[in-house]
Amino acid sequence: MTRNLMGGKGRFLCATAILAILGGAAKADEPFDLNGLIEAARKEKPITVYDSTGKIVEMAENFAKKYGLSAEGSKVKASAQLEMIIREARANNIQGDVSIISDAPAAMAQLIPQGFAESWLPPDLAASIAAEYQNPLTVVTSANVWAYNTELFDKCPVANIWELTEPKWKGKVAMQDPLGKASYVDWFNQMAKHGDDKIAAAYKELYGKELQTEETSATAAWVKALAANAPLLTDADAAAAEAVGTPGESEPFMGLISSAKFRDNADKGMKLGLCKDLKPWLGWLYPGVGLITKGTDSPNAAKLFIHYVMTAEGIAPQAIDGKMSTNSQVSLPADEPSGIGAVLAQVMPYSMATSLEDWDARETWQDFWRVNYQK
Repeated sequence: MTRNLMGGKGRFLCATAILAILGGAAKADEPFDLNGLIEAARKEKPITVYDSTGKIVEMAENFAKKYGLSAEGSKVKASAQLEMIIREARANNIQGDVSIISDAPAAMAQLIPQGFAESWLPPDLAASIAAEYQNPLTVVTSANVWAYNTELFDKCPVANIWELTEPKWKGKVAMQDPLGKASYVDWFNQMAKHGDDKIAAAYKELYGKELQTEETSATAAWVKALAANAPLLTDADAAAAEAVGTPGESEPFMGLISSAKFRDNADKGMKLGLCKDLKPWLGWLYPGVGLITKGTDSPNAAKLFIHYVMTAEGIAPQAIDGKMSTNSQVSLPADEPSGIGAVLAQVMPYSMATSLEDWDARETWQDFWRVNYQK
């Protein structure tokens, strides 16, 4: 069950009220002096940065070395970040100064409108950041993609996501448990809101007939069928990736994993391949929102870190994992192992415009999955 940490369920404020609050969070036209910000940051206490990737440790070290100050990166899951930021604020004991949180709905529904954190847009970079990513500031978008074992197949063995609901793939789809990974049920809601026609079209393309369902959407019909096909549920992408890409496997698995796991091909000898031509999408994006906690003793250092991660140098440790900066002047490295950069048009984007609806729908989608899942 998705619980509201402030008591009760659902969001706190109506969308209009939240957007009004967000409207004053960052101004792209304010005077900006980077050198002045650096000098001010050097006079402040060390900062701690939360992120759900271990790469944040390296990023904080690089940042501290570049600017001659102290910073520590701490790997914290999005759900834990949410609780920590709220509890620290209530206790008036701020430990985390910056959060790059992959739970955009929680940021929009709780952290920002309740005054626990705020967004800041680097004015000198604003022209290179699309409006949809500015308020709140989305630092990166990360991809979860369908993968297969390249040792067993010359190409992806599935051409349409509806095939994953067929008996052939019963018990052979590895993915994180949607009951423990909120971004998965957010993805369900995003598909229903923004891509339901494509889900229905994919069904017709595969089976040559219109989808007939008693569910509220084509997305719900697909989610129900996938859940009933006994997917192998894991608590982390690493386990799903191992089920799919471990060398020497005789039984094929399809998997839904982070693009970051493709680095294991080189590091661990894995055999992961990207399902490039899967209909209607080969995967989906989710945002990492950059926030500064209210009450930090180091507001200038926090702003400087946000500025830093919006540059190619700052985001580099994550870019090699296929995580894409929202700064249009920053590209993925040519040797990024998944190849996601070349097929972005086939990846379903995340719409921040309906993130509050994702928040409200989480419990409904989780219950729907729970009822229909078969082991």
